[in-house]
Amino acid sequence: MRSRQRDGALVVLQSFPRPRPTTNPYLVMLGRSLAELPDVRVLTFSWRRALRGGYSVFHVHWPEILVSGTGPLKKAVRQLLFAVLLLRLRATRTPLVRTVHNLELPAGISRREVALLRWAERWTTLRIRLNDETPVPAGAPARTVVHGHYRDWFAGRPRAAARPGRLAFVGLLRHYKGVDRLVAAFAGTAGRTEHPLELRVSGSPSTPELGAELVAAAAADPRVSVSLGFLADDDLVAEVTAAELVVLPYREMHNSGGTLAALSLDRPVLVPDNPVNERLAAEVGPGWVHRYAGELTAGHLVDAVTALRAAPPAAPPDLSGRDWDRVGEAHAAAYRQALGELRG
Repeated sequence: MRSRQRDGALVVLQSFPRPRPTTNPYLVMLGRSLAELPDVRVLTFSWRRALRGGYSVFHVHWPEILVSGTGPLKKAVRQLLFAVLLLRLRATRTPLVRTVHNLELPAGISRREVALLRWAERWTTLRIRLNDETPVPAGAPARTVVHGHYRDWFAGRPRAAARPGRLAFVGLLRHYKGVDRLVAAFAGTAGRTEHPLELRVSGSPSTPELGAELVAAAAADPRVSVSLGFLADDDLVAEVTAAELVVLPYREMHNSGGTLAALSLDRPVLVPDNPVNERLAAEVGPGWVHRYAGELTAGHLVDAVTALRAAPPAAPPDLSGRDWDRVGEAHAAAYRQALGELRG
């Protein structure tokens, strides 16, 4: 027996709970875009609903969240529930659809978590990738659905005037995002541009140690300021739009909501040079996506600012291919393909 809605609608259980103020906007916008489709019903996650509810497809984004917890007991219970959920999906022939946000498993997780996540990987019916560069297992069903923009999300929020010479990193502060390298590279920019440069780092650090490290590094350079803490949307918009250039020096950048957030607010970005960012630069138009090769240096920062001032973008970035109505429809098509895979 399959879990289905009797009225024939496509019922999708998402892996995120009812949105809160801190919920990733990508998830909120995805849920809204699906809910606007006449033949799709969206359910948000709870363990009771996942194990006992009726739905057509289960869509998971970051499965590691479902097997983690704030304490040993909570983590063990979640891992048991996750195993039961996988068995239920298998028994009811309910497709497991996964969006491949990251290429690798998270670092520092237990062997049990690794085993559960690999089990889920083996039983995934269809993978949604956010760009064509995302590898998938040979022969595995997959569909590319691009990451939607943030224009509607930020619409109506007050914007700041860009401050000449301000470089900014805005968003969650994680070691893999290379913020420490940005601060170190910025130190070498003094006196190398016509107008003085300043660096603004704002966001919530993943660990107190990382936050303290960034504050200490900023104290050595009066041109650097750091604001640690969760950024509400109004604050995020203010920080991004006050920048002349947003710098995102991720050690590994494959999918970046931060890049799209900056572009959605009409601010150019400096990002690592790779095939994904090369294609994004061609998509949005000249002058918006500046790229650097290798380790970030002061020269890369200076060159990007110089190039931006010499040839500023002539038109807003073209994000029309990332409208959320298209993204919602493409997800619905992916869910139906997953159902077809199981029937086949």
